[in-house]
Amino acid sequence: MNKFSLSTWFYFLIPSIIGVILFMIPLKFGEEWKVPIAKLADLLSSVVEPIMPMAALIVIVIAAIGSVLFLFVKTDHAKPSFVVSLFKVSPFWTITRVLGAVFAVMVTFQIGPEAVWSENTGGLLLSSDGLVAFLFTIFFFAGMLLPLLLNFGLLEFFGTMMVKIMRPVFKLPGRSSIDALTSWIGDGTIGVLLTSRQYEEGFYTKREAANIGTTFSVVSITFSIVIIDTVGLSSYFPQYYATVIFTGLLLAFIMPRIYPLAGKKNEYVDGRPFTGDEERLPEGYNVVSHGLENALKTANKSRNLGKIFTDGSKNVLDMWIGVAPVVMAFGTVALILAEYTGVFKFFGKPFEPILTVLGIPEAAEAAQTMVVGFADMFLPVILADGSITSPMTLFVIATVSVVQLIYMSEVGGLLLGSKIPISFLDLVFIFLLRTLIALPIVAGVAHLVF
Repeated sequence: MNKFSLSTWFYFLIPSIIGVILFMIPLKFGEEWKVPIAKLADLLSSVVEPIMPMAALIVIVIAAIGSVLFLFVKTDHAKPSFVVSLFKVSPFWTITRVLGAVFAVMVTFQIGPEAVWSENTGGLLLSSDGLVAFLFTIFFFAGMLLPLLLNFGLLEFFGTMMVKIMRPVFKLPGRSSIDALTSWIGDGTIGVLLTSRQYEEGFYTKREAANIGTTFSVVSITFSIVIIDTVGLSSYFPQYYATVIFTGLLLAFIMPRIYPLAGKKNEYVDGRPFTGDEERLPEGYNVVSHGLENALKTANKSRNLGKIFTDGSKNVLDMWIGVAPVVMAFGTVALILAEYTGVFKFFGKPFEPILTVLGIPEAAEAAQTMVVGFADMFLPVILADGSITSPMTLFVIATVSVVQLIYMSEVGGLLLGSKIPISFLDLVFIFLLRTLIALPIVAGVAHLVF
């Protein structure tokens, strides 16, 4: 192993340790446990709460106007500027941004059909404590502080250490273990952002980025507690969360091996094919020594803290402009369908006989909750609370709603707004497949528990 200066070791260790604490170590704040970055977002959100909906509206409208203008501007595709990369998107995404802006205006000024701006649809997303407002604050801290995880060698170290587990089991590089832990302990949105950023920087292939974003962007422990509390089964949390972990890992093993994820191209963002050479250990190295050397080389290149601050600021703008309008557009449409139409009830009908065969009580009432989670992960337990009395059924609904993982009001919208190569139809297929595979597993555990 090559020798490195003491300062290089400090550049590796200090930012990496701070990054792990901020993103991955839950701390107790009052009565609740949260990772510090989520708490920072909450604190900022409480300060800017009165102006947040208007600020979000302005950013979303700027994203829409900029994208429309850049439709008619010729740019240098070989070397696009940062501004061009923010606003120059395809006609489909331009329309999506415009739709998000229209919805944001309607919600802010409560004009047009109430179905768009009611507190259960667009109003839920753009309220002062709603999802879009929270995403703006979490994006601010995540964008500025993600370099602590990305730029100082932590991923290189753990990536080398974990490759012999992640590659054969999940068909993923070792560094994806950090994405998984960040989602699991912290927040699924941060996991998506971390994955997207690494894909854009050439660390993940298209297939790998799609796999990580749709199988490891799991719901945080904190939110899982909220889910089981909502259906009144908090005393069953150990059984519930053990089922979530077991089912989630099994799905992470299966999903990359079947359609549509198995059909994604195994090439990097610049078109380079995956060869696996970068994961082979050089002669004379073990996983620890090779991981340390890779980490220290990365840390040694990251001494320009000014550039890291600049890159962090660009990350924030990229997230605000690129993701917020998509979440507003897709999230509002999905919530309107859930609240004002029978679409999800209709599509939930085929699950009724499946639930009956699996021996789940109140199958007819539970069927629609199997698909409504595609709009928002919290909707299944909201629908179940009060309308379903069987503890076994409530346990199944709470568990399935978490392991489905794809919901348009947050993770689904984030994936579509990112540069990860995943389409809306891909998300529909992945959601349905995850549900169908998970149901027998969760039902089996429910029969043992109840």
